Amino acid sequence: MTAIFKKKQEPAAEGEHIVGNGLSKKQIRQIHMRNMNKEEIAYLKRKEAMDKVWPIARFFILFGLCFIILYPLIYMISCAFRAQEDMSDPTVMWIPRHLTLKILKQTMNAMDFWHTLANTLFLNIGCSLVQVVTCAVTGYGFARFKFKGKNLLFGIVLMMILVPNQIIAIPQYMEFRYCLGIQPLIEKANPTLAQKFNLIDSPLTMYLPALMANGIRAGLMIFIFRQFFKGLPKELEDAAYLDGCGPFRTFIQVMVPNAASSFLTVFLFSVVWYWNDYYVSSTFFTNNSTIALMLKNLNTLLSLELFNSATVEVSPREQIIWMEAGCLLSVTPLLVMYTFLQKYFTEGIERSGLVG
Repeated sequence: MTAIFKKKQEPAAEGEHIVGNGLSKKQIRQIHMRNMNKEEIAYLKRKEAMDKVWPIARFFILFGLCFIILYPLIYMISCAFRAQEDMSDPTVMWIPRHLTLKILKQTMNAMDFWHTLANTLFLNIGCSLVQVVTCAVTGYGFARFKFKGKNLLFGIVLMMILVPNQIIAIPQYMEFRYCLGIQPLIEKANPTLAQKFNLIDSPLTMYLPALMANGIRAGLMIFIFRQFFKGLPKELEDAAYLDGCGPFRTFIQVMVPNAASSFLTVFLFSVVWYWNDYYVSSTFFTNNSTIALMLKNLNTLLSLELFNSATVEVSPREQIIWMEAGCLLSVTPLLVMYTFLQKYFTEGIERSGLVG
């Protein structure tokens, strides 16, 4: 005890953090270790070694994962700003020897980028907003109301998640082409008027399914809203009913404000899926243009832009720079949007019950 008491009285070395009683953390640790057995000391040393090694290991793990995830984007940016001759230069790996905007300009001209972007935003943002509203109402109904056939209908919603769009593409095409059989009847009396009932190449082919909560990945969005609304306290609705609110007013004034993060999450999901869609768009559109459709046909468009012929064959190695430039143009709006909304998107994912 005397030795320990004397040790306590010794001043801490210069630069050491004083914890209490004039002792540093290192001195307190030495005092504690005198009262430990060999197994406890060995465990303490292993723990200290792990605490020092783990941050370094974690850094390399995260760095490796980030490189794997960001590699396509880094390569895309590198190719989009390099000259054509750099693709044949073996010394050029990541940093272009000749920086140029020529490739981006040629790709933008081939894609008619600004007109295509405006058309994509019209379909994308509009359908996403409509689908968020209809899916929210549907999800709220499944979460809060009891009615006959509820489980059966929710099973159909789950089937919407599992069954791909390709299964119903032909029946949907026939519905839009002949407007549920109305168009052939009108065509016999007035062929000019009948053409207005042909919805192919019309934005209604995208808006009508979204209005019926049956747009792209609508089943998953209904499921997200259902999970979120089920997690809200029932007392919120009870208090609104006591104040004289009906179900619709309760949904608008009470539930929607509390579900703002969930609305944003579903909206971002919808925007991304509509933005990247080319299968549904190519099924119902022949003259309309979206970013995804332009990117799909970029080889042909570039041949027409650069060589005035769709049959000209270009080396795949030389095509890479234009294809990467097209990919960069297509993902840039989404990256900008996600950069500003990332915080709210993560919060919405956590509160919707999709993780954890």
